[in-house]
Amino acid sequence: MIIWHPYTHAALDPEPLEIERAQGVYLYPRGGRRLIDAISSWWVTLHGHAHPKIADAIAKQARKLEQVIFAGFTHEPAEELAAKLGLALPRSLNCVFFSDDGSTAVEVALKMAVQFWSNQGKPERKHIIALEHAYHGDTAGAMSVSADSDFTLAFSGMRFPVWRAHAAYCFQCPVGKSRDTCSIDCIERLQQLLEMHGDEVAAVIVEPLLQGAGGMIVHPVEFLQKIRELTSRYGVLLIADEVLTGFGRCGRMFACDLAGIEPDIMCLSKGLTGGFMPLGATVSTERVFEAFRNGDRRHTLFHGHSYTANPLACAAAIANLDIFRDEPVFERIGGIAQIHQEQLAQFQNHPAVADIRTVGTVAALELRTNDAGYLSQLGHQLRRFFLEKGVLLRPLGNVVYILPPYAITREEINLIYDVIKEGLAFC
Repeated sequence: MIIWHPYTHAALDPEPLEIERAQGVYLYPRGGRRLIDAISSWWVTLHGHAHPKIADAIAKQARKLEQVIFAGFTHEPAEELAAKLGLALPRSLNCVFFSDDGSTAVEVALKMAVQFWSNQGKPERKHIIALEHAYHGDTAGAMSVSADSDFTLAFSGMRFPVWRAHAAYCFQCPVGKSRDTCSIDCIERLQQLLEMHGDEVAAVIVEPLLQGAGGMIVHPVEFLQKIRELTSRYGVLLIADEVLTGFGRCGRMFACDLAGIEPDIMCLSKGLTGGFMPLGATVSTERVFEAFRNGDRRHTLFHGHSYTANPLACAAAIANLDIFRDEPVFERIGGIAQIHQEQLAQFQNHPAVADIRTVGTVAALELRTNDAGYLSQLGHQLRRFFLEKGVLLRPLGNVVYILPPYAITREEINLIYDVIKEGLAFC
C-alpha cells in the first residue's frame, strides 16, 4: 500500500524520514541522530513533544470515555474545555462549536457567517472579503478564501468567488509606501469594498497579525485595528483565523489580544491540544449564536463531524490550558521573542536577506532569489541542508522561518540560527 504524504511530490522529493519517537524539542529518526523540531511539527506542538501532563490526561480519559456522538449528547471533557476556553478568550466570544482541524474550523466559520444573515432574512449577504496572500486551509471553502496560488490552481472550479482586499505586506507594500511614511494606507481597498458592497457582505476573514503559509507576513497592529473598525462601521462580521496565531504564538494568548480587538467569530486549532490530538473550535459571540436559536428548525447550523468534541482531544486541550495556568509559559514565550530579536540583528545587512520579520515566537527571513515563491528551488535545497545539520526547518519557498516549541532553550535556538546562517551560502 502506497502512503500519499501531504505537500509531497512522490517523484521529486526525498523518501519520508521515519521518526520513532519524540521528546521535548527533539525528534528521533530511525537509525539517525536527533533533530531539533524548529517548526513545532507544522506549528502544533506548544510545550514540547510528549509532555507528561497531556499524555497522562489522554490515557486517563481513554479508560473512561473515548468517543460518543455529540449531536444530542454532551460529556464532561467538552463542558470543562468550553469553560476553560471561556476564561482565556475575549469575553464576548462565549459560544463554541467543536470540530476536528483548522480547515474545518474555517469552514464552520464561513457557513456560520453566511447563515447568520440568511436566518435573519438577508440571504443576499453571502459574500466574503479575504486578504491577498491569505491561507486558511485546504478544504473547498477554506481554499476559496485563501489567495490564488500554486496550492489552489488545480481547484479553481471548486472555489467560490471572494472579494480581495490588500494585506499589510510592508516589504512589498501594495500601495507603494514605506512603513515610516504610511498611515496603513493599504486599508483603503477594504474600505472601498465595504462602501460598494457592504450590504452584500457576510464577513471579512483575516489571519490576525501573521499570515502563515503566505510567507510569514507580519502585519502592523494598527492594520487589524482598522479592519475591526471598518467591519463594525459597516455592520459586517469579522472572522479571525487564529489557527496558527492562537495559544501564545504571537506573544499573547491570541493575536487579537495584541491589537485589543474582539472579532465576531474566531477559528482555533493547531495548538489547542498542545499538538497531541486533532481538534478544532469555532467560537462566536452570543449575537451570532442567537440567529440560530429560534422556532424554525431550518435555522439549525447543519454542520457536524463524527469526531466532534472527541473526549480524548478535549482532555488533551484541558491539560494544555492547565499548563498555561501552572507553568511559566509566557515567560518562555517572552524569552524566545527576545532571542529572536537578538539573533535577527546579524542578518540586517546580509546580502542574501531581503527582509526580516518577527512577532512573538515566530521569526522569518525572506531570502533573495530569482524564483521567489512557494515552489522556489532554494527552499528545497535549504530543507535538505538543514536536515543534514540536525534541524527540522521547512522553508516556505524562499522564506525561512523559525516557530519552535515553547520548551526550547537559548542554546538550541542559537544552534538553529547558526545552521540558518551557514545555509545562506546557497543564496
